[in-house]
Amino acid sequence: MSESQQDPIPANTTAGRVFVGREQEMGRLRSALAEAANGRGQLMMLVGEPGIGKTRTAQELARYAESQGFQVFWGWCYEGEGAPPYWPWVQPVRSYISATEPDQLRAEMGPGAADIAEVIPELREKLPDLAPPPVLDPDQARFRLFDSFATLFKNAARTQPLMLVLDDLHWADKPSLLLLEFLARQISESSLMVVATYRDAEVSNEHPLFGTLAQLSRNQSFQRQILEGLAPADVGEFILATKGSKASQEQIDAVYAHTEGNPFFMNEVIRLLIERDELGDASVDGGTLALTVPQGVLEVIGQRLNRLSTECNDLLTTAAVIGRQFDFKLLGALTEGIAESELLGMMEEALEAQIVQELPESGDRYQFSHALVQQTLLGRVSTGRRMRLHARVGEVLETLYGDHLGDHAAELAYHFGEAEPVAGPGKLVRYALLAGERALEAYAHEEALRHFQRGLIAKGLDVEGATPVPDAEAAALLFGLGRAQAVTLGRQQLDIAFASLSRAFDFYAETNDVAHAVGVAGYTAQPLAGHRVAVELVARALRLIPPDSPEAGRLLSRYGLVMGLEEGDYPGAKAAFDNALATAQATADVALEVRTLAHFTMVDYWHLQWPDTIAKGLPRIELARQAADQLSEVSTRFWVGIALLNTGQFNEAQRHVAAMLSTAESLRSRYWLATALWLNERSSSYEGNWQGAKDFNERGLSVSPSDTRLLGTRMLMEYEVGDDIQGRGYLERLVEALRLVPPGPRYDYASVALMLPVVARITGELDQLHIAESSAATVLSAESATPLISRFARVGLGLIAVLRGDVEAAREQYGSLGLAAGSNLFVSGDRLLGLLAQTMGDLDQAVAHFEDALAFCRKAGYRSELAWSCCDYAGTLLDRNTTGDLAKAITLLDESLSVSGELGMLPLAERASALKNRAVSGPARTPAFPAGLTQREVEVLRLVAAGRTDRDIAEELIISVRTVTTHVGNILNKTGAANRAEAASFATRHGLA
Repeated sequence: MSESQQDPIPANTTAGRVFVGREQEMGRLRSALAEAANGRGQLMMLVGEPGIGKTRTAQELARYAESQGFQVFWGWCYEGEGAPPYWPWVQPVRSYISATEPDQLRAEMGPGAADIAEVIPELREKLPDLAPPPVLDPDQARFRLFDSFATLFKNAARTQPLMLVLDDLHWADKPSLLLLEFLARQISESSLMVVATYRDAEVSNEHPLFGTLAQLSRNQSFQRQILEGLAPADVGEFILATKGSKASQEQIDAVYAHTEGNPFFMNEVIRLLIERDELGDASVDGGTLALTVPQGVLEVIGQRLNRLSTECNDLLTTAAVIGRQFDFKLLGALTEGIAESELLGMMEEALEAQIVQELPESGDRYQFSHALVQQTLLGRVSTGRRMRLHARVGEVLETLYGDHLGDHAAELAYHFGEAEPVAGPGKLVRYALLAGERALEAYAHEEALRHFQRGLIAKGLDVEGATPVPDAEAAALLFGLGRAQAVTLGRQQLDIAFASLSRAFDFYAETNDVAHAVGVAGYTAQPLAGHRVAVELVARALRLIPPDSPEAGRLLSRYGLVMGLEEGDYPGAKAAFDNALATAQATADVALEVRTLAHFTMVDYWHLQWPDTIAKGLPRIELARQAADQLSEVSTRFWVGIALLNTGQFNEAQRHVAAMLSTAESLRSRYWLATALWLNERSSSYEGNWQGAKDFNERGLSVSPSDTRLLGTRMLMEYEVGDDIQGRGYLERLVEALRLVPPGPRYDYASVALMLPVVARITGELDQLHIAESSAATVLSAESATPLISRFARVGLGLIAVLRGDVEAAREQYGSLGLAAGSNLFVSGDRLLGLLAQTMGDLDQAVAHFEDALAFCRKAGYRSELAWSCCDYAGTLLDRNTTGDLAKAITLLDESLSVSGELGMLPLAERASALKNRAVSGPARTPAFPAGLTQREVEVLRLVAAGRTDRDIAEELIISVRTVTTHVGNILNKTGAANRAEAASFATRHGLA
């Protein structure tokens, strides 16, 4: 297939072809179309074996859709024919661009026009004033591209209902399938109908489409229509429509027996019988039919081809090697020595036999009537001849494309790849490298990965090994491979990508190719806290260049970032940033200055330098705005906003929280959009605005479904309002996402270490704490853990110590968390310190911390945390029970009940109510209990010593069985008792029984 072939076959090219039966299927399809017309978009899959009529059914639906006022555009997938990335999408969009006025295009595409132009350059002919889109890392740039396509389709469907047909989806490239998944998530509220066809027999568990279908099946707009063979009654109608006269029942039964109602097979059989004059007139011969055709459809097609001239078959064989579609000019160039008039005669012979079809409005372009026809022709060619034909096609295309070889690199790589055994690997490697780079430019990372891998294999290099790199071409392939791996393997497997990058770097460094070495080291994959992959590469590159050069400034900016996040080395990061800023100022490089300051703000945050994050970040936001650097602006607003929230400066934070979301929506980066939505969710939840927080969370998860930040905070929200079933669901998703992350001092592990104990504090259920403890140990055992990551883990361990009443563990974490005062990480640092002091038995110190917690929450306006602080503070006062404590505890509990009731925090309201019942039930004795036991624990211990069960104790004390179990565990830990009997003995010895 030539990449210059842009126009798909419109539906009306087959308006006269036979279409019978399918009443039930068409009824369902028309109903789906009506839903789309009414603004409830639909995605319909037509499924079946080859020749069953998937395309023909889609064409019939397209005719009906056009009669109902729909615009219809087609996209076709081709098997192994070197199509560029997103080919099934490029075709309909090209057609739409061609048919639409510039002003309408500009309105419907909006800012996404620049992104679409990166893949479809023809758009710039209609909109020549497009500015380049903002630079993003590859994964985020692809999200923006997908969003641009989806926005175009949805906006176009507002003007006029739109139907897109994607044919032969089993041959689609992986990026095209990912775009379909993306669009499917947004289709429901649009007047858009997407119809796709695929062969189910070809979709194994390993096939890329298999995973896409699994994703699509979760969408309410998704339907699947399986097409089977026509019924015997429909076969008679088919023969009548094809031959023009009725057939006898015996003839119908014979055709049906040989074809099982497969429309394409029937068409081939009937036409072959007509050509052989073996399908008699039922009214004349009584319907007797000696059907002597082979069973296989390919054999039937072969027999029809045999009735064509030898010259025509030879020409069609060459055409089949070109692809499903082919250009007459290319065909002529491949058949030297044959006059054009003779070639036209052969094409007319093939057209008359309906082996090929003309493509309307496309000049001298043709397409085989069915992929099975092309497959049959290819099957009749020897391997040696087919390889040589591919080589010849590639050579002629090189001449035809001239100075535009890069634009057609995928097609050339395909033909020279098929010809490799006879043509050698040289041209395959050359075009695989070009095709890979073009795929990266189009954010088709999976296609790029395939091209680079194929090029390396052709050069005899192992893709994931350590074979020395022989030449610059191999190094370029490895550089491309590493960039493709960095996106396709995910952020958590960057070590594999950087292994490829390091191999390329080694070659460039050894051959003193400093420019390319610095280019490899400067690759801007986003570093992850605690994920040590890039720091050594950047350090080596810095040794290759003058320290005061502009290149050194750019590398130093990156070096500071990876030192601060990957190594956890704040002094080293600061030194690198200071040097980068000095270079930026000396060279008047504003972009470098903005980028370095944004990096510095990020490192400040991860190292708990929150006042610096805020103080340095605020002027950087204005610098980024002046430089029109949206990425730096959205990044800096996030770090400033989250630092303000963590330090209780809510009103000031809100300005940046809202502005960040607006900028992120304009930037259309998946990571930063999900991050902005998460930040807005956190802001809403601190106020206790659970519905607003859930709305932001839903939007975030629709953008990034496996984001551990969004999963974790949604889990907390569900438990806070008492929806344990939903909470458990998000907890399971969070734990499952964690399994996909390699162990290390990363946010994923740190957040789980903190959030699961917060959940346990809400529910009293301790069964998941082992996961939190394991995650915390993973984080704290790493020397490269940043202070923020360590803080998360220690807050989680502190809560675990409180939940278990573990005095020694509480004392350890209390000593480590002193600097958490005056901050909030899902739980107020002052409240946590108060709980730890209470667990240690230092009730006066606990009271001081709780006073600080109340002051922090009241000033910040953090209502949900205020409700918890009031409740926990009251519990400490009831345990201390000095003069005035009871009255103050009741006041605090009333406030906690008021806030928790208003916010719908049912578990907290239940806890506060139980404490108030305890407070008003009678005067409490001044506690002076051994082993740091609390008043409530002594009450439970007395009943344990009396031989009462947990359920008996719960009923007597009016608390839950789960709470009794927690108290018993605390008693055993504090008294050193191994079981209930030893605890009873302790009670007797100390006069507590």
